[in-house]
Amino acid sequence: MIQVSDLYKNFGKNRVLRGISLTINTGESIAIIGRSGCGKSVLLKHIIGLMRPDSGEVIVDGKSLNRLSERELLDVRRRFGMVFQGAALFDSLTVEENVGFVLFRERKLPVHEIKKRVSEALEMVDLPGIQDKMPSELSGGMKKRVGLARALVYKPEFILYDEPTTGLDPIVADSIDKLMMKVWEELKITSITVTHDMRTARRLGKRIFMMHDGRIHFSGSADELFGSSDPIVRKFVNGISETKEDIS
Repeated sequence: MIQVSDLYKNFGKNRVLRGISLTINTGESIAIIGRSGCGKSVLLKHIIGLMRPDSGEVIVDGKSLNRLSERELLDVRRRFGMVFQGAALFDSLTVEENVGFVLFRERKLPVHEIKKRVSEALEMVDLPGIQDKMPSELSGGMKKRVGLARALVYKPEFILYDEPTTGLDPIVADSIDKLMMKVWEELKITSITVTHDMRTARRLGKRIFMMHDGRIHFSGSADELFGSSDPIVRKFVNGISETKEDIS
């Protein structure tokens, strides 16, 4: 279980998180939505322990990240897999080297075991046999899948997706959505998806949190989100920009 309690974070005069509280249950798939700059990625960095809050705390399975040393935080981070917005592959490394990057560097497992894990992860994302390809040989959708394979190879308990369908055409985005659902259903990994894509939010978000002005403005099911009469929720879900009257 992940608990976020009354989290505040400022960058100078910019107040990014203004009292965020939420709970994510073990094995749950949730989505976090909201306008650009509302603090979604900053929240993710706090959940994984890459940032420390000005006040409040993040608790992972009963352990407050605020009270952990950097060494202890590394152990917590190993329980998380992260799928970055742009896949973040190393151009000079093969797919196999990208997927098994940390395992190869740590040298805690024999090479044959690492290669086996890489193969299994690529099978899971429907890309068998591409270990020797270079990132330049892959399409955008394939890169996203390789990024997911890299997250899965460590057998994480939690997986974080940061805008997983950004930059993809609707058909490829649909395939990525279905892949993420497959991973969640088959591996029972607690999944947290940050997205602007309402189709992804509806599919992946068994519960959806909407951030607005650094706070949780909405929490509920997809049906409740899309049926909401709240004007802030409706404008975001339907892609309606604010008018001058709204801003004033």
